Amino acid sequence: MQISPAESSTRDIYRHMVSLITPRPIAWVTTVSESGITNLAPFSFFNGVGANPPTLMFCPVNRRDGSFKHSLVNAMATGEFVVHVVSFDLAETMNDTSADFDEETSEIEALGIETVDSIYVAPPRIKAAPAAFECKVDRVIHLNEGPAAANIVIGQVVMMHIRDDILGDDGLADPAKLDAVGRLGRSDYARTTDRFSLERARVN
Repeated sequence: MQISPAESSTRDIYRHMVSLITPRPIAWVTTVSESGITNLAPFSFFNGVGANPPTLMFCPVNRRDGSFKHSLVNAMATGEFVVHVVSFDLAETMNDTSADFDEETSEIEALGIETVDSIYVAPPRIKAAPAAFECKVDRVIHLNEGPAAANIVIGQVVMMHIRDDILGDDGLADPAKLDAVGRLGRSDYARTTDRFSLERARVN
């Protein structure tokens, strides 16, 4: 099979990409609107960018009518957001927050999700999340306009929160204890429970 984006619909390209680029880590993002309404939504176009400075990105695509999603609107207006790692025990709750709530409704309040205050940013943290990154917006890149257009939100990490109970003996997150979930295509997800190790190759 060969697929030319120039000759395919955006929907078909999207379906192929999310079925092939897997597993994708999930950014569970809290933001706060200018009027003070908290928003919580998951995004699987997400990853770390680098450590100097500590930076990550997530990519909210436009709605079907071409408008920006609430997370993007809030991040651009306030310059702040928090990204949470999604563990398996939170997967269903995370999925519940993907519903299309109206802009006046807080997913956090509607679903009864417990939060705690962040240190350097206004958006709260999800108390049960195994890890969270408080971020300040570095820049937003709009790659296109209209329905499904991509918007890259790049944030500099100003504080990391890691639950002590997921740490290994080396002081780093133990993947078994973290039990993170990743997004596959269709309605499928994966867990970090099936793993193998490879030492980095060296030139002799």
